[in-house]
Amino acid sequence: MALLEVKNVKKIYTTRFGGSQVEALRNVSFSVEPGEYVAIMGESGSGKTTLLNILAGLDRPTAGRVYLKGNDLARVKEKEMAAFRRQNLGFVFQDFNLLDTFSLRDNIFLPLVLSGKKYPEMECRLEPVAAKLGIAGILGKYPYEVSGGQKQRAAVARAVITRPQLILADEPTGALDSRASDELLRMFAQLNRDGQTILMVTHSVKAASTAGRVLFIKDGEVFHQLYRGSLANEQLYQKISDTLTVLATGGERR
Repeated sequence: MALLEVKNVKKIYTTRFGGSQVEALRNVSFSVEPGEYVAIMGESGSGKTTLLNILAGLDRPTAGRVYLKGNDLARVKEKEMAAFRRQNLGFVFQDFNLLDTFSLRDNIFLPLVLSGKKYPEMECRLEPVAAKLGIAGILGKYPYEVSGGQKQRAAVARAVITRPQLILADEPTGALDSRASDELLRMFAQLNRDGQTILMVTHSVKAASTAGRVLFIKDGEVFHQLYRGSLANEQLYQKISDTLTVLATGGERR
């Protein structure tokens, strides 16, 4: 059974004064199996962010359905959605979304606090996560005291400490330098090897080339997809670059 199923999702926005409609997504369908690492790519305005917001339960589709482990997100009541997200989804953002008045430890603990976990359990969960991500020695520091790469590692820790079904990553390397980006991508690859399912929206060909599958969105539709198979990162990188060239030059859907 697929972990995530997206079936014929359509999203139409009405402009502020109701004069016209914009179709951000049209008949988007795909699935993600447990343990997959999927990247979503496309030009600005292609519908990637809209799709991510729908998958996160932050927006509702105009038509179609999204199922997470068999649960129809449309049937989750608004007042229950925040708890549903905490229990099932982990989020990694481009701008980290850490609270400057909280230490890294307290930022990482936040979703567990909101879920009512006790302090001993939170500490028990944090120790192996912090060790794996290389931040055990800086947990007492505040976000403004550490580097961008360290902030993003703390953000990843916050995402995985809840043991989510699925991690949704929105341009996770966008605010990082090349070295920190490489470190983050190695961490994602290791998390995936450990069984974590990841879906990442990115503009970075290098980031996408670390995934097992790449979906390309164009004009609100799934235009094409690539599977890693036996390809090395460098080979997948070239195939992604070629596909993006086709998208940019108006190639036909495949």
